[in-house]
Amino acid sequence: MNFNGNCREAVEYYTEVFKTEEPKIMTFGEMPPSEEYPLPEEAKNLIMHTRLNMCGSVVMFSDIFPGMTFVQGTNITLAIVSEDLGEIKSLFNQLKVDGTVGMELQETFWSKCYGSVKDKFGIEWQFNYGTGEM
Repeated sequence: MNFNGNCREAVEYYTEVFKTEEPKIMTFGEMPPSEEYPLPEEAKNLIMHTRLNMCGSVVMFSDIFPGMTFVQGTNITLAIVSEDLGEIKSLFNQLKVDGTVGMELQETFWSKCYGSVKDKFGIEWQFNYGTGEM
Protein backbone atom coordinates (compact mmCIF):
# COMPACT_ATOMS: atom_id res chain seq x y z
CA MET A 1 0.00 0.00 0.00
CA ASN A 2 1.29 3.45 -0.88
CA PHE A 3 0.74 6.55 1.20
CA ASN A 4 1.21 10.26 0.61
CA GLY A 5 3.64 11.07 3.44
CA ASN A 6 1.65 9.42 6.23
CA CYS A 7 2.86 5.82 5.88
CA ARG A 8 4.49 5.80 9.32
CA GLU A 9 1.19 6.83 10.93
CA ALA A 10 -0.71 4.15 8.97
CA VAL A 11 1.79 1.42 9.87
CA GLU A 12 1.64 2.34 13.56
CA TYR A 13 -2.16 2.20 13.37
CA TYR A 14 -2.24 -1.19 11.60
CA THR A 15 0.39 -2.56 13.99
CA GLU A 16 -1.96 -1.79 16.87
CA VAL A 17 -5.14 -2.96 15.14
CA PHE A 18 -3.66 -6.28 13.95
CA LYS A 19 -1.51 -6.79 17.08
CA THR A 20 1.65 -7.36 15.03
CA GLU A 21 5.26 -7.00 16.06
CA GLU A 22 6.96 -3.64 15.51
CA PRO A 23 8.04 -3.47 11.86
CA LYS A 24 11.52 -2.83 10.52
CA ILE A 25 11.40 0.42 8.57
CA MET A 26 13.65 1.53 5.69
CA THR A 27 13.49 5.23 4.80
CA PHE A 28 14.34 6.90 1.51
CA GLY A 29 17.22 8.56 3.40
CA GLU A 30 18.82 5.13 3.84
CA MET A 31 19.17 4.64 0.08
CA PRO A 32 22.65 4.95 -1.39
CA PRO A 33 23.05 8.51 -2.76
CA SER A 34 22.59 9.00 -6.50
CA GLU A 35 23.78 11.98 -8.55
CA GLU A 36 21.22 11.06 -11.21
CA TYR A 37 18.33 11.10 -8.71
CA PRO A 38 19.15 13.47 -5.85
CA LEU A 39 17.05 12.96 -2.74
CA PRO A 40 15.01 15.98 -1.67
CA GLU A 41 15.38 16.85 2.02
CA GLU A 42 11.65 16.32 2.62
CA ALA A 43 11.92 12.70 1.42
CA LYS A 44 14.65 11.52 3.79
CA ASN A 45 12.34 10.42 6.62
CA LEU A 46 9.60 9.06 4.39
CA ILE A 47 9.18 5.29 4.42
CA MET A 48 10.61 3.50 1.41
CA HIS A 49 9.68 0.03 2.66
CA THR A 50 8.16 -1.76 5.62
CA ARG A 51 5.82 -4.67 6.04
CA LEU A 52 3.44 -6.25 8.51
CA ASN A 53 2.18 -9.80 8.89
CA MET A 54 -1.58 -9.27 9.03
CA CYS A 55 -3.78 -12.33 9.56
CA GLY A 56 -1.21 -14.59 7.89
CA SER A 57 -0.52 -12.35 4.89
CA VAL A 58 2.48 -10.11 4.41
CA VAL A 59 1.42 -6.57 3.50
CA MET A 60 4.06 -4.08 2.35
CA PHE A 61 3.83 -0.31 2.83
CA SER A 62 5.64 2.77 1.50
CA ASP A 63 5.26 6.48 1.01
CA ILE A 64 5.24 7.75 -2.55
CA PHE A 65 8.34 9.67 -3.57
CA PRO A 66 7.84 13.47 -3.54
CA GLY A 67 6.56 14.66 -6.91
CA MET A 68 4.92 11.34 -7.81
CA THR A 69 1.19 11.31 -8.41
CA PHE A 70 -0.92 9.95 -5.56
CA VAL A 71 -4.53 8.95 -6.14
CA GLN A 72 -6.30 7.65 -3.06
CA GLY A 73 -8.11 4.43 -3.83
CA THR A 74 -5.64 3.30 -6.49
CA ASN A 75 -2.64 3.25 -4.17
CA ILE A 76 -2.28 -0.53 -3.93
CA THR A 77 0.34 -2.56 -5.79
CA LEU A 78 0.62 -6.35 -5.76
CA ALA A 79 4.08 -7.69 -4.91
CA ILE A 80 5.46 -11.09 -5.79
CA VAL A 81 8.44 -12.10 -3.65
CA SER A 82 10.01 -15.36 -4.76
CA GLU A 83 13.25 -17.29 -4.44
CA ASP A 84 12.62 -18.71 -7.93
CA LEU A 85 14.28 -16.36 -10.42
CA GLY A 86 12.81 -18.25 -13.38
CA GLU A 87 9.31 -17.75 -11.99
CA ILE A 88 9.91 -14.02 -11.52
CA LYS A 89 11.18 -13.61 -15.08
CA SER A 90 8.33 -15.66 -16.56
CA LEU A 91 5.57 -13.82 -14.70
CA PHE A 92 7.10 -10.41 -15.37
CA ASN A 93 7.49 -11.11 -19.10
CA GLN A 94 3.92 -12.37 -19.41
CA LEU A 95 2.42 -9.40 -17.54
CA LYS A 96 4.35 -6.82 -19.56
CA VAL A 97 2.69 -7.98 -22.81
CA ASP A 98 0.30 -5.12 -23.66
CA GLY A 99 1.29 -3.55 -20.33
CA THR A 100 3.71 -0.80 -19.28
CA VAL A 101 7.06 -1.54 -17.67
CA GLY A 102 7.84 0.78 -14.76
CA MET A 103 11.28 -0.72 -14.16
CA GLU A 104 12.81 -3.59 -16.11
CA LEU A 105 14.01 -6.54 -14.05
CA GLN A 106 17.43 -5.58 -12.71
CA GLU A 107 19.72 -5.72 -9.70
CA THR A 108 19.13 -3.05 -7.06
CA PHE A 109 20.79 -2.33 -3.74
CA TRP A 110 18.08 -4.37 -1.96
CA SER A 111 17.61 -7.24 -4.41
CA LYS A 112 19.48 -9.30 -7.00
CA CYS A 113 16.41 -8.92 -9.23
CA TYR A 114 13.61 -6.36 -8.97
CA GLY A 115 11.16 -4.94 -11.49
CA SER A 116 7.72 -3.39 -11.79
CA VAL A 117 5.03 -3.48 -14.44
CA LYS A 118 1.45 -2.31 -14.93
CA ASP A 119 -0.46 -5.05 -16.72
CA LYS A 120 -3.00 -4.57 -19.52
CA PHE A 121 -5.77 -4.25 -16.93
CA GLY A 122 -4.01 -1.39 -15.12
CA ILE A 123 -2.87 -3.51 -12.14
CA GLU A 124 0.56 -2.57 -10.74
CA TRP A 125 2.92 -5.47 -9.98
CA GLN A 126 6.32 -5.50 -8.27
CA PHE A 127 8.66 -8.48 -8.48
CA ASN A 128 11.41 -9.06 -5.95
CA TYR A 129 13.85 -11.96 -5.85
CA GLY A 130 14.49 -13.23 -2.34
CA THR A 131 12.80 -14.26 0.85
CA GLY A 132 11.03 -10.96 1.49
CA GLU A 133 13.29 -10.14 4.43
CA MET A 134 14.45 -6.54 4.62
